[in-house]
Amino acid sequence: MSIAFLLTTLIVVATPGTGVVYTLAAGLSYGRRASVVAAFACALGILPHMVATITGVAALLHASATAFQILKYAGVAYLLYMAWATLRDKEAITVDRTTAPLSSGRMIVRGVLINLLNPKLTMFFFAFLPQFVDPEGPRAVPRMLALSGVFMLATFVVFALYGILAASVRSQVTSRPRVMTWLRRTFAGSFVALGTKLALTAR
Repeated sequence: MSIAFLLTTLIVVATPGTGVVYTLAAGLSYGRRASVVAAFACALGILPHMVATITGVAALLHASATAFQILKYAGVAYLLYMAWATLRDKEAITVDRTTAPLSSGRMIVRGVLINLLNPKLTMFFFAFLPQFVDPEGPRAVPRMLALSGVFMLATFVVFALYGILAASVRSQVTSRPRVMTWLRRTFAGSFVALGTKLALTAR
């Protein structure tokens, strides 16, 4: 495994995107455990893209404009839904211990969908992994699996650190109603901005 692969992976993973926004929101909303669950969900959402790349489905998305557009706009719609849900739920960020926390299952489903409905991630794997693998080599598939596993692990660790950091200031932030209002708006706006960016990007 090359240093170039590790550095590129860390840069890509640490760059704020939908997964980071979701994990930060989970940490502020429900605490450290929830942020770790959210980070795991986002990492798990990478798995279908990894499989698509290795099995060649990514090549279909690359060749078919229709398939790419369908998946892209499904992702846009889901990001806009997340923005709407964030604004609607005024109790989404709270330290009220009597409020029932969001179940781990629901958090995992949301996190997986955020990454699953992002065709740019499949295209990234399609363009990124082959640079570090000899496609004609006898161990090309095992090596791609190993590199993908490293990428997923890095995603989980970095996202979990983001979420835990957010959870560590949870009480200070959520005890201020005005701050909570702006946080909801910021997270919602981030989802809208990321959805718009996805909608405007070409293959």
